[in-house]
Amino acid sequence: MVYTFITIVVVIASILLIGVVLIQNSKGGGLASSFQSQNQIMGVKKTTETIEKATWILVSVVVVLSIASAAFYPRQQENYDSQLRDMYQNEATTTTEGLQE
Repeated sequence: MVYTFITIVVVIASILLIGVVLIQNSKGGGLASSFQSQNQIMGVKKTTETIEKATWILVSVVVVLSIASAAFYPRQQENYDSQLRDMYQNEATTTTEGLQE
């Protein structure tokens, strides 16, 4: 249950990260270039800083949750070991019964 929740949050954060990266312009423009006046509430510099902060926050969320998901990954090893043990015992029983006849 926790693993599924973490996976969903990672997918949502990844989609948001894609959007934030696409908003940015590789030469420093991006969303900030649409503001022509310095009299805006958020100036050109503030918009660029906000987008950069959002990028780093989303990257951090994706990395931390990806690492955390390893701790909550559902383990099936015990079932697999018991299945192998059962197969081995069944094979041994079949072999010994065949030899007794």
